[in-house]
Amino acid sequence: MSLVANTGKLAGRTLFITGASRGIGKAIALKAAKDGANVVVAAKTAEPHPKLPGTIYTTAEEIEALGGKALPCIVDVREEKQIQNAIDEAVKKFNGIDILVNNASAISLTGTAQTDMKRYDLMHNINTRGTFLTSKLCLPLLKNSNHAHILNLSPPLNMNPYWFSIHVAYTMAKYGMSMCVLGMSEEFKPYNIGVNALWPKTAIATAAIEMLTGDTSTSRKPDIVADAAYVMLAQDPKKYTGIFAIDEDVIKKYGISDLTPYACDPSNVNNLLPDFFLDVPGENKDAVTKAESGGQIPELFAAIGKSITPDLIKKTQAVFQFNVKGKEEGVWHLDLKNGDGSCGQGEPKNPPDATLTMDSNNFADMFAGKLKATNAFMMGKLKIKGDLQKAMKLEKMMKSLKNKV
Repeated sequence: MSLVANTGKLAGRTLFITGASRGIGKAIALKAAKDGANVVVAAKTAEPHPKLPGTIYTTAEEIEALGGKALPCIVDVREEKQIQNAIDEAVKKFNGIDILVNNASAISLTGTAQTDMKRYDLMHNINTRGTFLTSKLCLPLLKNSNHAHILNLSPPLNMNPYWFSIHVAYTMAKYGMSMCVLGMSEEFKPYNIGVNALWPKTAIATAAIEMLTGDTSTSRKPDIVADAAYVMLAQDPKKYTGIFAIDEDVIKKYGISDLTPYACDPSNVNNLLPDFFLDVPGENKDAVTKAESGGQIPELFAAIGKSITPDLIKKTQAVFQFNVKGKEEGVWHLDLKNGDGSCGQGEPKNPPDATLTMDSNNFADMFAGKLKATNAFMMGKLKIKGDLQKAMKLEKMMKSLKNKV
């Protein structure tokens, strides 16, 4: 659902979009295609992925069906030769490149001890190095354009230590992309190249969010990012540069106040999951504090114990430790991995896959479904050590427990 009208401002322009075979990159490509733009679909997926939809070829077909022209290129942004080959092909077919969208990215939401160096290198080589390298190689062509833009899908440089503490390797890799914006926007001013960053206000329904939370009902569609990117890329690059934009802000400034159509589930329009790196001001006003009555947590775990089923164990396959702070301070565990499962006070018998630290004020609300684990995590109310993806499986589990607790 696109709310921003196509104006034709990108007609005949050539966009080089990394990671364009699916998700946000693809959405930006399709939006530009409606203007009659040329799009270099620069991504790794040439063969269909068993779990993820879209290849460079299927995306190219969709671009052309909308009135654009497409050039599918197999590009791993870690490989300089592959990028250069795609650029050379773009010059042959479209006579140049006007716009570079650095969208390709790798993610691993792990703490320092849990981040293996192979994954660290992957994130830094794709996110930071890939963005720098692709920008460097496209620079000679961008200099020749009279409407040159670089747009990085990266966050504002928020120096709140919280965003470093929970996944420092990923934060460094994404901030590397943002530092490219900070430096290149100033460096490329003499060439009239606009260099900006765009980041979503909320979670976006992509394969990454699906993998992380198993649920996109509190996310927005990629269309909001594509619309914001379109508005930004239509600006005069001589005047519009060095900006760290948030999709929602761009759309509202454009004149659209009702963003409900962008929501995957309109009923959750006021309960959308905030994205990483954006501080949420104030407290969660919707969370109801139950700790005042005291003794909520033992009752809660008793109810959880009665709700453990073989199916729940099979689906979850994780051991959780809960370090509860505040009025009902204590350590609790939930084993949904071993034997018939177990829960109760004290540390688990088997090593926890994830350790969650939370104030007792919010703990019962989280298990009653009144405070989402992902929201609590994003706002800093819930600290997680260990396997973040397994910790986020609690979201699904809580839905099954909601009516029983």
